[in-house]
Amino acid sequence: MKKHHRNHGFTLIELLVVIAIIAILASLVLSAAGFVQKKGARSRATAEIAAIGAALESYKVDNGDYPLNTNAGSDSNIVAALMPTNGGKVYFEFKTKFLTNGNYNDPFGYSYNYIYTNGSPNNGTNNYDLWSSAGGPTTTSNTWIKNW
Repeated sequence: MKKHHRNHGFTLIELLVVIAIIAILASLVLSAAGFVQKKGARSRATAEIAAIGAALESYKVDNGDYPLNTNAGSDSNIVAALMPTNGGKVYFEFKTKFLTNGNYNDPFGYSYNYIYTNGSPNNGTNNYDLWSSAGGPTTTSNTWIKNW
């Protein structure tokens, strides 16, 4: 009687199928992780805008008006006003690791935008605009995170 000897291993096709399944699962996990990270960044930006807004209201109560800034795209005036370096009252503690050239960066790496002029030319009242472009194009406001 002749014995048939068969190697007990995987064929090349079986290995390729397993590798393909692992690659598909890995891509699903990575895309889900990216979604969760972006959602977390939007949540952090929303919370920071609310906190900065509350600090701006406290500043207005103490000083009679919001910090002036007519340069849209820059928030350096509110950083200096809400967290003075000369020993004045601190209204908001900006995390220094997110400060770049006097501007405070949102979770997407871009500066928060703040604009206020006394009498706010957009609507005739003393309101300010504070927003994050949420990492998107600065010309499209439908994805922005804003205080209005």
